[in-house]
Amino acid sequence: MKMKKWTRATLLAVCLLSISACGNATPASDSSNAAADDGKKKVGVLQLVAHASLDASYEGFLEGLAENGYPEDKIQLDYQNAQNDQANLKSMSEKLVKAKPDVLLAIATPAAQALANETKDLPITVTAVTDLAGAKLVASNEKPGGNVTGTTDWAPVEKQIDLLLSIVPDAKTIGIAYNAGETNSKIQADAAEKALKKAGVNAKVLTANTTNDVQQVMTSLAKDVEGIYIPTDNTFATAAPVVGDVAKQTKTPVITGSVEQVEGGALATYGIDYKSLGKLTGKMAAEILDGKNTPADMPVQSATDFTLVVNDEMAQALGIDKDTIKQPK
Repeated sequence: MKMKKWTRATLLAVCLLSISACGNATPASDSSNAAADDGKKKVGVLQLVAHASLDASYEGFLEGLAENGYPEDKIQLDYQNAQNDQANLKSMSEKLVKAKPDVLLAIATPAAQALANETKDLPITVTAVTDLAGAKLVASNEKPGGNVTGTTDWAPVEKQIDLLLSIVPDAKTIGIAYNAGETNSKIQADAAEKALKKAGVNAKVLTANTTNDVQQVMTSLAKDVEGIYIPTDNTFATAAPVVGDVAKQTKTPVITGSVEQVEGGALATYGIDYKSLGKLTGKMAAEILDGKNTPADMPVQSATDFTLVVNDEMAQALGIDKDTIKQPK
C-alpha cells in the first residue's frame, strides 16, 4: 500500500509539471514568432470593402511588392476586409496593429483613417485615397511628416465632365451621384459641380447612404437629367451592376471616376487604373521594408497615366456609336 501511494504521488507530480510546461510553451502556430523565425517581413492589409477598384488596388500592391523583392512567399501577409462596416474597421485595425507588422497597407480613406487612429509608430502605406492631407493622414503631400504615406486616386474630374458633355452636348442638367459620407467622393463631386457651372450646365446632386439606396438615387436622377457623373465612390462602385441596369433602362449615359466602374456597368471614363496605382504603392512599401525610406520623408504619389475606357455593350444599349467617344483634350 505504501508503494502504491508513493507511485501515485510521483505520477501526479510529473503530470502537474508537464501541464505547467505546456501552459508556458509558445504554440507552434503563433504567427508573430513564425515571422521572426523564418525571416519573413510581416505585412498587414486593411481593405474597406470588396469591389473591382479596391480589389485591383490590392492585386497591384502585391505585384509591386513582388517586383521589388517581396513576393508572397517572402512575406507573412495578414489581409482583412471590413466589408464597409465601421465596427469591423475598428476591430480589424486593432488586430493588425497588435501584430506589429513591418508595414501596413490601407485601401480607401476610411480604412486609412482607422489604421492611422490606432498607431503613430508603425509605417502605413495607403492607396485609393483621394486627399491624404484633407483626410488628416499627412501634413502635406510633399512632406507627409508622420507614419503615413502612399498614393492618391485623385481623378481628372474636369476632363471626365468634358467627356460626358461631349457625349450629350445639348445637356441642360447633369446629375451627380455619390455617398456624402465618403470624404473622397464629396471632394470629387464638388469639383464636378464646379466644372459643370463653368460649362454653363446645371447640376442636380443626389446622395446615397448605402448600396440599398443606389437604385432609387439613379432612377430619380435619370428622370431629370441628360447624363450622370459618379466619382470614385465606394458605395456606387460596389453597386456598379445596379448603376448599369438603371442606365440601360432609362437610356442615360453614365461617366464614372474609375476604369473598373465602367467595366461594372457605366458607359465610359477617362480615369485611373487602380491596379497600376496599387502597384506604385507596393513599390513604396518595398522601400520601407528595405529600410531605404520612411513614410515621413516619402512624398505622396499620384497616377500619371489616365485611360479612356468605353463599355461597348453599354454604348450599344444606349444607341451611341462608341467610335464617337473621344479622349478629352
